[in-house]
Amino acid sequence: MDTRGITLFTTYSVILIGSLGVAVSNPSDSPLTPRQRTRGDGGPSEMELGPVSYLDCIVFCLLLAPQLVWRVGLLDTCFCVLQTLPFLLLRLPASFVYERYLVPQMSRSSSVWRASAFEDVVTRCVRYAFTHVPPRIGRVFFSKEVALPFLRFRLLRNGYLRPPIRWKVHRERHCKGIWMVQDPSEEPDFVLYYAHGGGFSLGTPYFYLEFLLTWLSILVEFGYCNPAIFALEYTVVPDASFPVQVEEAISGYKHVLEVARDPSIVCVSGDSAGAMLILNLLLHLGGKEANSLNQGLRIPKPALALLISPWVTLVSTRHVNTRSDYLDVEQLHQYGLQFAGERISANDPLISPGCCEDRSWWKRSSPSAGFVITYGEEEVFTRDIQEWLKVLREAGVIVSSNCEPGGIHAWPVASLFLSSNRRERLRGLGSMTEEIRKRVP
Repeated sequence: MDTRGITLFTTYSVILIGSLGVAVSNPSDSPLTPRQRTRGDGGPSEMELGPVSYLDCIVFCLLLAPQLVWRVGLLDTCFCVLQTLPFLLLRLPASFVYERYLVPQMSRSSSVWRASAFEDVVTRCVRYAFTHVPPRIGRVFFSKEVALPFLRFRLLRNGYLRPPIRWKVHRERHCKGIWMVQDPSEEPDFVLYYAHGGGFSLGTPYFYLEFLLTWLSILVEFGYCNPAIFALEYTVVPDASFPVQVEEAISGYKHVLEVARDPSIVCVSGDSAGAMLILNLLLHLGGKEANSLNQGLRIPKPALALLISPWVTLVSTRHVNTRSDYLDVEQLHQYGLQFAGERISANDPLISPGCCEDRSWWKRSSPSAGFVITYGEEEVFTRDIQEWLKVLREAGVIVSSNCEPGGIHAWPVASLFLSSNRRERLRGLGSMTEEIRKRVP
């Protein structure tokens, strides 16, 4: 194959892989006008850029291509694409048509008949990618080198020469992350400390920037004068395993307290694996004696913990695959065991919070305003989350939970990019912010 043929094949390969990682929207959903971007009653958030478009998809692939070739290699990238072809050309259309149009409506999963055709296809692609695309390739999709230029392009396409909200990278020896502040010249009146998901093997805070910047705008709409968000950048597997990530989460929390100066304005949050890290952090703060990481007991607890589809137990028989969710139990458990490494049992409460049945420990670890939990009705973790919620309530912990009908894993994050109308895209963020406002005035 000559150089031109290799180039064409690489481009085609990347576009096919990109279809597994990037959502493409209805082309009629055009960018927001400046008037639409302004805040108002029922209007779009300042940072709500709309769903990803066909043009966005092409640009994402162009950004992804050199990174895959550089970090994974041309041959491995092409081999991965060849493996996906039977799914993309045969299994995907066959399962989509059968389950969406041939199965009687009463027998379909609620997420299938609630979702648009576009959302359904994307969920099926992500499910395949989660199970079959190697993590070393998946990591490139979430990397800073791809996610950050992609966000800058989306901002430009929506009329922003500069981001309406600025962010700043923070780097210390044991604490890395991204600060987002409404007005950097003023002290914040509310601080959200966020840990991203990704099974401890994928993900970066840069991939979550649009989600978090949108959330910051909504916090302003709900009455906070100068909210701030710190997104933790923790080390993923296999670069490190427990206790490195928990140590980084504790260091990040200490840094947040230094900036906030008052724990009563701090809310800790995260989705999936990031939510587990937040629970690890809280259990360490609530330990009876100085914990195994030598972080002591004098660190004050936050006001609130808001968790999105928390991965509560590292390995559990309560994790069940569903027809709707994109997660796969076997792959999750592999990620979990890699995170645990060889230093600690996967059933130890210090690494797997769902294994903690000590009600008094949970009571000591609870933030002053308790927990707010949101999760999907049809996700892999549903049964495990519900059993954990029973433990919290038996412990006398303040807890509010929302099980989204037909919802999949991390549905507020997915909705922002996939939902076909703006109200649905912002509904998850809006409901979570409303709960924050009630508890952290």
